[in-house]
Formats: sequence, structure tokens, C-alpha cells
Amino acid sequence: MTGVRVMAVDLGERRIGIAASDATGVLATPAGVVVRSGDRATDHARLAARAAELEAGEVVVGLPVSLSGRVGPAARRVLEEVEELREVLGADGLSVHVHDERLSTVSAERALRTTDRRSAAVRRRSGDLDSAAAAVVLQSWLDSRRDDRER
Repeated sequence: MTGVRVMAVDLGERRIGIAASDATGVLATPAGVVVRSGDRATDHARLAARAAELEAGEVVVGLPVSLSGRVGPAARRVLEEVEELREVLGADGLSVHVHDERLSTVSAERALRTTDRRSAAVRRRSGDLDSAAAAVVLQSWLDSRRDDRER
């Protein structure tokens, strides 16, 4: 994976959290948010532009499966949007993967709480939580890929 950056997105209703890996594919870091415009095509074009800025070669989308592992309404909505993203980002040569995001927001909020004294409401408004959740998803995906290669 050396030399290939990966961008992760956490598809929220109001904001899309973004994270990016380092060039070696070892470390994920928050990389901002895209505020939903109300038009998916516009949002997807903005994600494509962000992927280009980050020099991403792949994109990972968090899939909100239930705690039991079932695909519920939220996951179905994400999978529908992922198909649209694959068309847009695929035109730029990017492959789009989905990765289980169970508890990513909880993990991200816990991590932010330990590093920042601001309230959860302030973090949510600023997008920190959305971007941190995308980083949690990406780190999990990167770690699983590394684990697969080591086996």
C-alpha cells in the first residue's frame, strides 16, 4: 500500500466526515467535513475534489450496520449512496470500499473527550466528531488490511 493514500468518508445527514491516511497506509487522521448542500451530485463532486486534494487512490465509506451486524435502514441508505459515489469517483479512477463502522462515533467522541474539554454539542457543530468518526473507520480498515497481509 506504500504510496497510496486512502480517504474515508462518514456519510451523515448534515455533514460528511472526511479522514485521510498517510502515504504508507498506516495512520488515519481527521481531514475535515463537507457540509451537505441538499444535492447529492454537488456533495459527490465536492468529495471527488477533496479526494484529488488529498491525492487519494482509494475511498472507504463507513457502513452503519446494526450492533448485531444486520443491514438496517441507515445502512441501506449508505449503500445506495455508495453506488452513486462509485460512479462519480470511479470516473476519476478511485475504487470505493465499504467498511463496518459500528461504534465509530462512540469511539471518536470518547477520543475527543479525552483531548478536548469542549462540549459534545460544540464538537458536533464544528464537525470534529464527524471527521474523527471517519478517521476511526479508516484506521480500522487500514488495520484490517495490514492484518490480512500479515497472515
